[in-house]
Amino acid sequence: MSLGDEHEPSGGYGGTGHTRTRLPEGGGGGDVYGGARRGPRSSSRSLVTVVGVVVLLIAAIAFANRGGDDSSSTDGTTTDKPETASTAASGEQPVQTEVGGIPSGFPQDQQGVESAAANYSVALGSAEMFNKDRRHEIVNTVYAPDVAATRQTDLDNAYSSEKFLTNIGLTKDGTAPAGQSFVSRVIPVGTKATAFSSSQATVEVWYTSLFGLSGEASTNPVSESWYTTTYQLAWTANDWKVTDFQQKDGPVPVGRDQQASTADDMTKAVEEYGGFTYAR
Repeated sequence: MSLGDEHEPSGGYGGTGHTRTRLPEGGGGGDVYGGARRGPRSSSRSLVTVVGVVVLLIAAIAFANRGGDDSSSTDGTTTDKPETASTAASGEQPVQTEVGGIPSGFPQDQQGVESAAANYSVALGSAEMFNKDRRHEIVNTVYAPDVAATRQTDLDNAYSSEKFLTNIGLTKDGTAPAGQSFVSRVIPVGTKATAFSSSQATVEVWYTSLFGLSGEASTNPVSESWYTTTYQLAWTANDWKVTDFQQKDGPVPVGRDQQASTADDMTKAVEEYGGFTYAR
C-alpha cells in the first residue's frame, strides 16, 4: 500500500449507510467540533486510508485479501460457532518487565505470543510513532533485529512525508496544530493464533482504532475504524518479535445511534484515560 492510495474499505465501512452518528448539539448541518466541516464521503474514505497507513506502519506493504464471505445462513443462524478460547482469560500472570514503556519478556507459549501481538499493535498504532526518536525506540523493541533496520528506514520515509502529514492535519514536524490534540490509538478486541511453534507463530489481532484531531478548529475529527492485522512473529533473544504483517479491513460492527462528543469532551477523554497492557 502506498501513501494516499484510494480504496473502498471492505466490511461495509463508510459506504453502506449502516452506521449512524448524531452530531453534538448545535453542530447540525454537517458540522463537527463546533464548526469543523466534515468532508464528502470520498474524503472520509481517504481518511480511513490514512488511518490504515498509520496503523500499518509501512506504506509499501499491500493489504491482505479483503474479500471474505458471509458465513451466516439465511435464517440468521450460523453453522460454525466462533472459537473464543484463544482470547479467554487464563489466570496466568502478565509480564513483569518492559522495554521503553512496552511490555516485554513474554512467555514462549501461545498465550505469550498472543499477548505480545496485542501489545505491539498498541505501540505501533500510537501517536508516539510520529516522534522520530520514540518511533525508533518502538521499532527496535517490537521488531526482530534482522528486519528492524529496514522497517525503520521505510517508516522514517513514510512519517516524514509532508504531504502525508498535511493530509491528516498535522504540521510538517508531525505535531498537532495549536489548540488541537492528535489522537492515534489502537484498542485490541481479540487475538487468534493461527499457527504456533516454539520458534515461530502467526497471530491475528482484531482491533478498533481511534484517529484524528480533537479541537474546535479540527477538520479531521476523531473517528473510529476497524481492522484485523496478521502478525508473523519469531522467538528471538528470549522474547517474541515481529518479522512481518498484513492488514485487512474489519470485521466492522454496525454503529449505534449515539451523539458524537464535543471537541472538549474528546480532548479531555484522551488526556485523562490511559491505555492498557494486554495479557491473557
